[in-house]
Amino acid sequence: MKSFDGIILEYELICTTGVKICIDVFYKPLELALESEGFVVHAENITRDRFNFERMRIRTILIYGYKYVPFTWDELDKRPEACRRFMYELLGRFSSSAGPALDELTVTEREVLRFALRLNRPLRLKDACYCLQWGPRASRRVLMKLHENKMIRPLVPDKQRCHAYVLEDKVHEYML
Repeated sequence: MKSFDGIILEYELICTTGVKICIDVFYKPLELALESEGFVVHAENITRDRFNFERMRIRTILIYGYKYVPFTWDELDKRPEACRRFMYELLGRFSSSAGPALDELTVTEREVLRFALRLNRPLRLKDACYCLQWGPRASRRVLMKLHENKMIRPLVPDKQRCHAYVLEDKVHEYML
């Protein structure tokens, strides 16, 4: 990373019970939820309720479709080079070198586009759910981001609710 673009500190989420939780560092372009877990706060003398809450936090992050990346405070403090190498490898695996527009897309967004190309028909929410093996809420977010990035457009543009999408012409060029 050459800049801090896309990095959000203390990113807030609402869990299924309505409680607000914070991700320590959120890297928006790849939807990485980076957590620093200190031993004292997260393990030493932890109560059952706190243990359950910590597991609920992790599940909430996964429901949103984010990739959960925990580091211990000791790792960050005593072995920063190892943490940095891990992050470079992670960024390399989830980034693409296919072109400038595709580099801005996440792995899941690229997979949905590849799947849509193979479908050879308009893409629906249930298709995205099947492709990603995710629920409708997380899959809908991927479709919305693709629409924001002008990779897909609604099949019927003037409707209030969109039930099917078609690929923009530039997607065929980028993906093929």
